[in-house]
Amino acid sequence: MNAFEWRAAGGLATVYAARMLGLFMILPVFALFARDLADATPVRVGLALGIYGLTQAVLQIPFGVASDRLGRKPVIVAGLLLFAAGSVLAAVSRDLDWIIVGRALQGSGAIAAASNALVADLTREARRTQAMLVIGIAIGASFTGALILGPVLDAWIGVPGIFAVTAVLALACIPLVWFVVPDPGPMPSRAHAGILRDLRTVLSSSQLLRLDLGVFILHACLTAIFLAVPAALSDNAGLPSERHWQVYLPVMLASLALTLPLMYLGERRGHLKTVFVTAIAALAAASAVLVWAQATLAGLVAALLLFFGAFNLLEASMPSLLSRLCDARLRGAGMGAFSSSQFLGAFAGGFLGGIAQDRLGNAGVFAGAAALCLLWLVFAAGLRPPVARVSAGGAD
Repeated sequence: MNAFEWRAAGGLATVYAARMLGLFMILPVFALFARDLADATPVRVGLALGIYGLTQAVLQIPFGVASDRLGRKPVIVAGLLLFAAGSVLAAVSRDLDWIIVGRALQGSGAIAAASNALVADLTREARRTQAMLVIGIAIGASFTGALILGPVLDAWIGVPGIFAVTAVLALACIPLVWFVVPDPGPMPSRAHAGILRDLRTVLSSSQLLRLDLGVFILHACLTAIFLAVPAALSDNAGLPSERHWQVYLPVMLASLALTLPLMYLGERRGHLKTVFVTAIAALAAASAVLVWAQATLAGLVAALLLFFGAFNLLEASMPSLLSRLCDARLRGAGMGAFSSSQFLGAFAGGFLGGIAQDRLGNAGVFAGAAALCLLWLVFAAGLRPPVARVSAGGAD
């Protein structure tokens, strides 16, 4: 990537990382905090965690379409302000109902579609996957850091304090978006009658729908296995919760080391679809192996390494594939549908994964994830490799 593209990718990666750090820090500590609140039940605690994904899913398409018409940066800044407001509400609330409202308000700051579209606007097609990988690495690093920082900050300032830190991080991202990330230049001229036509166009494409279904399954599986993996580490492998980061950190680092050469193989050697389909098969295999590997620490580490190696590759390559298959004038709408599918998958994974865990145990969660990945593999086989074309983005 050139200096312009590094500035764009680096700035947006920092925004993603800061925003996601606050969200991820809640995951390992919220359930323990919430169960001591009045009227707390497992279903309501699960709703408090999952409602963020639901409101994100509902609003990604409107935010994405709005970014096509109003500009990427104003929409992203508005989303960060909503996210910060929800974080403040959750921080000051001591009632689970109001925390649920705060989490829903956090999710209403649905900026992923506009942010991904901005990345596509500011990068050349041949370098777009690299930019997405930079963002994916930043999110992965944020996730890894959050697993370590969450329990530490919980002991120091509690879960309300973590929500407050999340609000500060979101507000700190606003000048970064406005002054550091480059401007995309004039948006492509519009030849469409309205928002509904934009949505009909992106939702009628079988190729785009294959990617939407894929990201739904990818994030459903991710959310679901994190209902079961912590329990397996503690109950089966005998690893105390405060030491779980000692598994997650090396697994994430090693999985990124696996991702980089495979990304090179797909992009530079023309095997993008082969690598993509192979990664889905690896995700299915890792989920299936977890059914039996959960009994030992070594088995869990090996299966998680395969899972996250495939996950990182898919997470980086799918937005790039979508940006190539989607008309530049509809990129925000296309990214909106994609991001809505992603967050709806996270909500469904948490909800359905909780039901599976309650009725079938951890093995049911892992087996369900494997079955979803096999379904995805069938649909992904019909994905058409994108044809290289000159992008309408400002950086090309």
